[in-house]
Amino acid sequence: MTGWETLLTAAIKVAVAFALLLSLTIVLVWFERKIVADMQNRLGPTRAGPYGMLQTVADGVKLLFKESVTPRRVEFALYIAAPIAALVPALLIFLVIPIGRPFTLGDRVIDLAGTDLNVAVLYVLALSSLAVYAVVLAGWSSGSKYPLLGAVRASAQMISYEAAMGLALVPVILFTGTTSIRAIVDAQAGEFLSFLGIWNIVLVPSFLIFFIAGVAETNRAPFDLVEAESEIVGGYHTEYSGFRFALFFLAEYINIFNISALTTTLFLGGWHGPTFGAPEWLAWVFPIVWFFVKTVALVFVFVWIRASLPRMRYDQLMQFGWKRLIPLTLVWIILSTVAIGFRRFGAPWG
Repeated sequence: MTGWETLLTAAIKVAVAFALLLSLTIVLVWFERKIVADMQNRLGPTRAGPYGMLQTVADGVKLLFKESVTPRRVEFALYIAAPIAALVPALLIFLVIPIGRPFTLGDRVIDLAGTDLNVAVLYVLALSSLAVYAVVLAGWSSGSKYPLLGAVRASAQMISYEAAMGLALVPVILFTGTTSIRAIVDAQAGEFLSFLGIWNIVLVPSFLIFFIAGVAETNRAPFDLVEAESEIVGGYHTEYSGFRFALFFLAEYINIFNISALTTTLFLGGWHGPTFGAPEWLAWVFPIVWFFVKTVALVFVFVWIRASLPRMRYDQLMQFGWKRLIPLTLVWIILSTVAIGFRRFGAPWG
């Protein structure tokens, strides 16, 4: 493949990924509203479009054209940079997630991912940590004490649960022997729980800790202390309105999808699943379907948790992260390392 063909392919992948994420955000907001409404015996959005599906589009258009009010005491450059810094890492994380198996187009093999990195897991963790800067910048640059309090609270929460999230992936890396997300998905090939092909969900503590930390990282209930209106008005983005606020909102829902997609690829076999004997020209569709079925199922768990659990107190949230999740993860790393060592090299006394 020539240089310009490689560049064109990369540009198309980025454009498709961006369009897909924007479309998914609209669908996810509608999905959450309808599911929560059903769980609370309400109807949810019903008027704009079929089943209220255009209500989210209407809300997005409203935010796009709504006047953005700029407070007097802001640090304007950082104030504008914060929502961009929140959105860009969310978009970049999705580019390393394979949503289906590679397919052949002519003489070219096309990967259904923006790119494949041999350190993709570290890349994801690095980009997710950049979201802390967006939160801190938004709170500090607003020139108000309430967003600053929200930013300090949010940054402490995100740093706490990032530690647990990163540690939870250590057994996965040891189990598969790679930090490439595509290679981790390939290592889970085969029938579920077969001898040669096994999903990483067998690492149950890693799966649970990673998903719980992901819920906290996205500031979702019961960890939504970042936006506890009854305590700190509206959190770090109190002084944002219009399209600037929409970028924070967009980043939150993209991150929900990203965490669900990462959990799918790292623990649930990724795009692997039965093709039901479909012909080769149709078989490439089933992996994409399986990927989105698993991911949407995890998004449903996000919504279910929000509709079911009350908000934690801030001291409970921090204690749960530092005194429960992190120690549990360290113990699990030790146990899983011993088990993986026995599995690969046999018992030292054997």
